[in-house]
Amino acid sequence: MLTFTDSHCHLTMADAAAALDRARAGGVRGFVVPATKLDDSPQAIAIAQQHPDVWAAAGFHPHDAKDCDDAAFARIEALAKSDRVVAVGECGLDYHYMHSPRETQIAVFERHIGLAKKLDLPLIVHNRESTEDMVAILSKSGARGVLHSYTESLEVAQRLVGLGWYISFSGIVTFRTAEPLREVARALPRDRVLIETDTPYLAPVPYRGKENEPAYVVKIAELLASLWNVPLDVVAQQTTVNFERAFGVTLPLAQ
Repeated sequence: MLTFTDSHCHLTMADAAAALDRARAGGVRGFVVPATKLDDSPQAIAIAQQHPDVWAAAGFHPHDAKDCDDAAFARIEALAKSDRVVAVGECGLDYHYMHSPRETQIAVFERHIGLAKKLDLPLIVHNRESTEDMVAILSKSGARGVLHSYTESLEVAQRLVGLGWYISFSGIVTFRTAEPLREVARALPRDRVLIETDTPYLAPVPYRGKENEPAYVVKIAELLASLWNVPLDVVAQQTTVNFERAFGVTLPLAQ
């Protein structure tokens, strides 16, 4: 059976055990569960501790940056030292909803960057309608990591890849209106591409409109195979190798 990975699935918002069972039945057996705030960071780690093919990330989503005071961030730093935590995040900037003030988002994001560098961990970065600030901050940060659920231009992706970042594609790349994004996926170096579901959001075609789950990541891999004009096993192998390199992990042998 082919092996697929899901670089970003919020199993804190789902029946994790059932979702993992369904995903593994389809060949998915590498998962990263990112936190979005202090409350769900311990939960993400707990899920990872129960499953040898699941890892976690700890951090504050930009929506919740307003709640990230010194005490909360100290707790995130402590949690990020867990042996099942392989990244800092989900963190970043989101100027669409502005649930947290822009200045607060930037300050909290920069704290996450500092923590990731201190612990030598990658960042999992969220970006929505904040690309100019995002690129400026990352370009001078010296940090590394993953741009999750990527939706920006090829030019931006190439600049970030040149700085050592990975680009992760979610179900958005399968949407009918996403042809420009498919061009990005077609053009990028294959050793910098990851696939994800962003469970429970952004289910790919043909599941669009349903609650997303890690089993559906195979549909994104199938799309990449068509874009790259290669067999599905090539995409499975490449994105799995990329997953292991991006997060510094080794998938356990299949049972």
